[in-house]
Amino acid sequence: MESHTLRCADALVKVFEKFGVKFIFGHPGEQILPLYDALKESEIEHVLMRHEQGAAHAADGFARASSNTGVCIATGGPGAMNLVMGVATAYKDSVPMIVVTGDVPLKLKGKHGFQDIDINGVFQPITIESFQIQNAEEGVLALINAFNILKYKRKGPVHLNFPKDVLESLVEDSLVDSILENNNIKNFINPLITEESLKLIENSEKPLIIAGAGVLWSKSSDKLLNFAEKHKIPVASTYHSRGVLPEDHDLSVGMIGLRGTKAANYAGKNSDLILALGCRLSERTCQGIGEAKIIHVNLDERVLDGDLKIQGDVNQFLDEINNVQLLNNEEWRSNIFKHPKTFTVKTNFSTIPIKPQRAIKEILDAAEDSVIVNDAGTHTTWVTLLKNVKTPASLLFSGGFGPMGYGVPAAIGASLANPGKPVVAIVGDGDFQMTLQELGTIHELKLPIVICIINNSSLRIIKQWQEMYYGKSYQVELENPDFKKLAESYHVNSLGVNSPGEVIKAVRKALTMQKPYLLDIEVDQTECIPLPEVLE
Repeated sequence: MESHTLRCADALVKVFEKFGVKFIFGHPGEQILPLYDALKESEIEHVLMRHEQGAAHAADGFARASSNTGVCIATGGPGAMNLVMGVATAYKDSVPMIVVTGDVPLKLKGKHGFQDIDINGVFQPITIESFQIQNAEEGVLALINAFNILKYKRKGPVHLNFPKDVLESLVEDSLVDSILENNNIKNFINPLITEESLKLIENSEKPLIIAGAGVLWSKSSDKLLNFAEKHKIPVASTYHSRGVLPEDHDLSVGMIGLRGTKAANYAGKNSDLILALGCRLSERTCQGIGEAKIIHVNLDERVLDGDLKIQGDVNQFLDEINNVQLLNNEEWRSNIFKHPKTFTVKTNFSTIPIKPQRAIKEILDAAEDSVIVNDAGTHTTWVTLLKNVKTPASLLFSGGFGPMGYGVPAAIGASLANPGKPVVAIVGDGDFQMTLQELGTIHELKLPIVICIINNSSLRIIKQWQEMYYGKSYQVELENPDFKKLAESYHVNSLGVNSPGEVIKAVRKALTMQKPYLLDIEVDQTECIPLPEVLE
């Protein structure tokens, strides 16, 4: 049988295709050119971002919105360094992402020449794994391994660094086919652990499920809903899993922890057993949790905590415990729902400029069926308090890292993950100026994204903290450009509003157009966000 060879770059594209990758977000440069040449012949769509940071955020947004792995690529040196913000964001929120960087040829590495830098040294602290590839075969194996890590071990970014000459070197295509055909890995949960879980659940009088983003990544939302309904167990969400159970469902207690609902935090404090499914049990989630026993299920063994630690897939675990017999917990549920599971926020202000909380409510009312991408700032809190999340992956936000500028590029990924569905990016005026160049990509792809700028001409949340802790603000006032003209220079329609009642009309109009649109919403510059309640 005749043997054939292909370039490493072509083999990588073949692997991406085999694993179902539809989009790759990137920006070309010299050291990654072989991969771009290989992508020309592929059905994978390359999305040309205007900045590598935007490429990483877009891959992140795509992953969160689709519960699939996002992919971003960049050249070496400055291209790789520009990815860092977005990769760190994905790392902090355990978002599955494959990051491929080019690099100087092997013989030039470590010689301090043009664009030679220790790329892996930079990426190691912000990725699950950072592979320095030495030859074509190793590169193919590493990419397949990256997909397996993300499916069977843990979520987060995996980085592969390819010297340009390695991308151009040859590998046997039969080897690639053989590796892909024999790539059969399965997860399993120890039956003894399952039996111990069943005993704890059967003896519980006050059970509570805390469903994290791992439920979304395992695509188990429907299975969780069926399990909760079958056994009448209340369900709390974390920020990143909001909508995993519709928040208007009878068993939903809303978000737990810092800025959690009173119902959720009452349940956390008084439960005798918590099923923590696909969450990290971070200090924000666990704030106020009482003496409950905890069964913790997560793919990532490093974050496992509690009385019974189960490294495994949430989907499989729900199958294993589906037929458990529970005690009657009607009184428990009744006591929980004596407490509100939504937030009370006054929004009926009539002042001009519009109060930010009223502006946010009008945006959310108009965009009820849209995917909301929330950037960092005061508006983040108002969205958290006012949004009733009814479907999985319909509210996206980087809560672990919280970088300014996430919203616009992440909305690009979210839009491509939901073709035809409207996406609304809610950003501050400071946020927008971090990544506004991605308007070019939005226009080029004609994506139905509505960008709502909450414009208070300042870094308002920083200003609030400065005034609280230091008595005076400093270097937080912004002299902004005309955002409407700026949008129009990118061929994006725009409108400015500042009055109650105008915002909801403007958002509805923008959504009906089903094309890129920017709203510059001037809001009251003096309004502060409420502080989180201290849990007793």
